[in-house]
Amino acid sequence: MPPEMPQPMIIVAPNGARRMKTDHSALPITPQELAETAITCADSGAAIIHMHARTVEGRHSLEIDDNRRTYNAVKSAVGDRMIVQMTTEAVGIYQPEHQMALIRVLKPEAASFGLRELIPNPANLKEASAFFHWVAEQRILAQYILYSAEDLSFYRQLIADGLLPTNNHHLLFVLGRYTQGQQSSPADLDPFIDQITELNGVRWAVCAFGSEELNCLIHAVRHGGDARIGFENNLFSSNGEVAKDNSAQVQDLCKAIVAEGLSPLTAAEVRTLFNQQSEPLLVKKQ
Repeated sequence: MPPEMPQPMIIVAPNGARRMKTDHSALPITPQELAETAITCADSGAAIIHMHARTVEGRHSLEIDDNRRTYNAVKSAVGDRMIVQMTTEAVGIYQPEHQMALIRVLKPEAASFGLRELIPNPANLKEASAFFHWVAEQRILAQYILYSAEDLSFYRQLIADGLLPTNNHHLLFVLGRYTQGQQSSPADLDPFIDQITELNGVRWAVCAFGSEELNCLIHAVRHGGDARIGFENNLFSSNGEVAKDNSAQVQDLCKAIVAEGLSPLTAAEVRTLFNQQSEPLLVKKQ
């Protein structure tokens, strides 16, 4: 456990790209449902909402109009009480140019990016690098999603080479892969841990799948990380029962964080944390 444990932030991921009402009746899909979920999760202690816009038929969408409707509905509902993070997840449908265009047009407060999705091969590197520097210049809080220790090494090399901005961003480690019946374990964080000390102040979080989700998140908090929880990754409470809704999961996580002697950061505290990063965060070159 780090000697000075940072206060963690809670990110709620209430719907994801694939799940539907048939998976859980309380899974929010429409802009209004996501707005209502954002309010209850903010009340329960979440500082950030990571949401997926859907079409009117309920399919995952990176279309401008679908995302504008969803973002505006949620932002109007929570105001400054929560940071609203848009996803750029491709889900095998969209290409990097679509992902980047969405953010360039809507300029949300925060956005998440699968690093390997935006840079699938070296030919994409120059354009993606320019885009990520633009994101930082716009003060959009970027979250880079990393699926493995190899992805983390890739991120660190891009930083060392000056191809990614060194400030105003956050990392998400995915514990385990998106597979049928995925069950994450706290031990899934181990491959990342050796490199965490090399990040020199860059904030990071984890998300996890299945019944061990809460244990995985608290394991990360004990190592100085933040936590993402919600129906995108897991529909169950820590007691093994189906969770009532996303806010119930956030409440469970808040209680577990408080039991560690910590307090979840508010959205205002998260904004201050990142706005104070006027000096670059230096990452050691490999």
